[in-house]
Amino acid sequence: MSNFVDYVKIHCKSGHGGAGSAHLRREKYIPKGGPDGGDGGRGGHVIMRGNANEWTLLPLRYTRHIKADRGENGGKNQLTGAYGADVYIDVPLGTIAKNEDGEILGEIMHDRQEIILMQGGKGGLGNEHFKSSTNQTPRYAQPGMPGEEGFITFELKILADVGLVGFPNAGKSTLLAAVSAAKPKIADYAFTTLTPNLGIVEWRNHQSFVMADIPGIIEGAAEGKGLGHRFLRHIERNSILLFLIPSDSENHYKEFEILENELRKYNPELLHKDFIVSVSKSDLLDDELKKEIAAEFPDKFKPLFFSSVTGEGLTELKDVIWKKLHR
Repeated sequence: MSNFVDYVKIHCKSGHGGAGSAHLRREKYIPKGGPDGGDGGRGGHVIMRGNANEWTLLPLRYTRHIKADRGENGGKNQLTGAYGADVYIDVPLGTIAKNEDGEILGEIMHDRQEIILMQGGKGGLGNEHFKSSTNQTPRYAQPGMPGEEGFITFELKILADVGLVGFPNAGKSTLLAAVSAAKPKIADYAFTTLTPNLGIVEWRNHQSFVMADIPGIIEGAAEGKGLGHRFLRHIERNSILLFLIPSDSENHYKEFEILENELRKYNPELLHKDFIVSVSKSDLLDDELKKEIAAEFPDKFKPLFFSSVTGEGLTELKDVIWKKLHR
């Protein structure tokens, strides 16, 4: 079973507010002390919190219900009830929370960032608030307000500087393994990568950027074929997209157009990102074949050639990525 989980649905409930007190002050030398009932405490919130040490929603996979505490009731002597304890849901950076209507409640982008998903119920007012010239001893107080309740969907979208886009066996995992310390599964069959892998790529002068190897796309992915939306979801949070076309493709530019079209159908805004077109496994090509392949592409999409096996072109590729990230 994979340890990478990027989608969970949990029933959440914030705490009810505590009731206000309707207490009347009665002391030995003050027989008619009047109302002194305190307010009820607020119910606990349900809060989503960013945790940079988490990279998957796995800890929430088997969580079915999350419930915050209710606020305590008000007491005598204008004593306010204690607030109900908030409940925190720690999630990786890049997590989005949605309500049952699909409305986005918030998105976690930073470590320790907090977003209230469900407000705790407000505490009721004690009877001291209702004293007036015509009603010196009100014997009523407000009940606490109910909390919120419903299903919340948590959806993780990988945050990375560079996302690798390509068909299965385009060489994405091999590239990530060649330029970082990541050790993705590599084999000669389709869909070797079933979950995203992240790697830190070192650049010049001890600088670095994050690269994401994301499950391979196929034609029709936008309609849910293959790994479908599970793949495309993670493309949305990458700063730059690196298209990988293998050198042994039958039609290199056609393959690029299919990939581009799947992104367009899923979310046209993805094509507003900076992207780089590359041809992998270039150790299989001589200079003449490279010229023929480059000629298939229009000038604005001229590909970079590299080989993860021999290291050819990797330095140039990293230089281009860094330049686009910091221009």
